[in-house]
Amino acid sequence: MVDRPLAGRTVLAVFAHPDDESLACGGTLARLADAGARVVLLCGSRGESGSISDPALVPDGDLAGVRTRELAEAAAVLGIADAIVLDHPDGDLRWDDVTEFHEEIVAALHQYRPDAVITFAEDGLYWHLDHIGVHERTYTAVKTLGAGAPPLFYVTMPKGVMRKIAEAAHAKGGALPDASFWGIEPDAFGDAAIPPTFSIDVRDWVPRKLAALRCHRTQMGPNNPIAWIDEDEARRWLGSEYFRRSPLESDTAESVLEQLGEPVASS
Repeated sequence: MVDRPLAGRTVLAVFAHPDDESLACGGTLARLADAGARVVLLCGSRGESGSISDPALVPDGDLAGVRTRELAEAAAVLGIADAIVLDHPDGDLRWDDVTEFHEEIVAALHQYRPDAVITFAEDGLYWHLDHIGVHERTYTAVKTLGAGAPPLFYVTMPKGVMRKIAEAAHAKGGALPDASFWGIEPDAFGDAAIPPTFSIDVRDWVPRKLAALRCHRTQMGPNNPIAWIDEDEARRWLGSEYFRRSPLESDTAESVLEQLGEPVASS
């Protein structure tokens, strides 16, 4: 009999673009799903302003449609039960449709009644303004529920991880060490993040995380260092995912995420 200790529990993840879910915490989402939790993803945009790794992947120019389908594939790989893609403008998530976006997150909180919510931290992983906008909208939406709100968690990334991946790719003949990830320099990831308080071991779920990332084919060009690393290298650098609990009031003492995690020693 398969052990599913989180059966009946729900986790809501709120991100900005298709592929954010896989990079930020794809291993954790897969581990939660395998443990029986219902994982719900709310994606703020269709990513229509993103890059295109190969124009042949978007023959009709409908990048939003292609990326929405890529997200559906990645969600299936990770075991996400519900992937809801909203139509807010990619690139303007911090300013456009603020009230509507807020209300959509509140509606999802009421509909799914999650036991925990995951989103970006204040730094948006690398100061991406759309990510910061999603952080702000999610924070204010959860706050409206008061003490009865589910605990809110911010996913973060230790500084230096993406640099190590870039160096590993370069050693295999791939992208140069200063090559970018989606146009972002490696050292930008986690540069100004508040330190996490716990980590979740996802080494056994790294193959799924990689597979999900590679579903986002329009975003995963041959010069992206992640395209060059193998599963062993990915386990080394992506085998733990890092979180910090929001200080928002919640009646939940220990959430499903914290039950899976281990404390991170403060430096």
